Amino acid sequence: MNTPTQPGPERLVADGPVLLSLHADGVAHLHLNRPDAANGLNVELLRALHEAVLRIHGDGRVRAVLLTGEGRHFCAGGDVHTFLSKGEALPDYIRVATALLQLATAALIRLNPPVVTAVHGFAAGGGGMGLVCSSDFVLAAESAKFLAGATRVAMVPDAGVSVTLTQLVGFRRAMEILMLNPTLSAAEAKEIGLVTRVVPDAELQDAAWALARELAAGAPAALANTKRLLWNGIGQGVEAAMPEENHAQAFLSGMADAREGLAAVIEKRAPRFTGH
Repeated sequence: MNTPTQPGPERLVADGPVLLSLHADGVAHLHLNRPDAANGLNVELLRALHEAVLRIHGDGRVRAVLLTGEGRHFCAGGDVHTFLSKGEALPDYIRVATALLQLATAALIRLNPPVVTAVHGFAAGGGGMGLVCSSDFVLAAESAKFLAGATRVAMVPDAGVSVTLTQLVGFRRAMEILMLNPTLSAAEAKEIGLVTRVVPDAELQDAAWALARELAAGAPAALANTKRLLWNGIGQGVEAAMPEENHAQAFLSGMADAREGLAAVIEKRAPRFTGH
């Protein structure tokens, strides 16, 4: 006797820097797909990410979202090679990139379906940390690492992290993370409230899928309204911070210190900042 098989996922976005598929259980799989760049965020990826999140928003079949990254790292933050290549035009590029990142993370927060993010390798910079801080649930592999990193390249946190991180871990710890840039282990991230659970590396994908499917099987209106109630407490603060983050990021990226910081990351050396 043949056992019925569950239909395969519907490929809503089948190629490009962000992939999107919808599974029969109502889980939308949102997948960062620039593995050669550690899923570093450039304008093309950010635009695709925002469009994919809006597509989820308009699809009533979606009951939960799973966000993952291809390759060795979940997301290493902004694409420093692209940023440095812009030279004196970097502020204009950063202004667009930051705006797109803020649109994408704000859209994740506003989604009715809960968002589960699975982190392996590094979640770094405004991109990696921004996506983590904008998710409803975060599962981390035991070997995962978390790094804010913005001030390390003479810039500021973005994606609303200046508000969301403070709410998650507290003011003093957020100040330490954003200004001193420690690399946090998964266990440390769990201890301070940055992530929901830590699981063995080999079990990350299965655990993340199981959680997303558990949420998808729940009462969608109740979960959506609970999510909204929880986020509403900090939502206005996030939205108020984002324009200031964008302005500061564009201004700072035009300084020599920002180009020096980006070069130092690429060359794996300590930066030499001058304040100019």
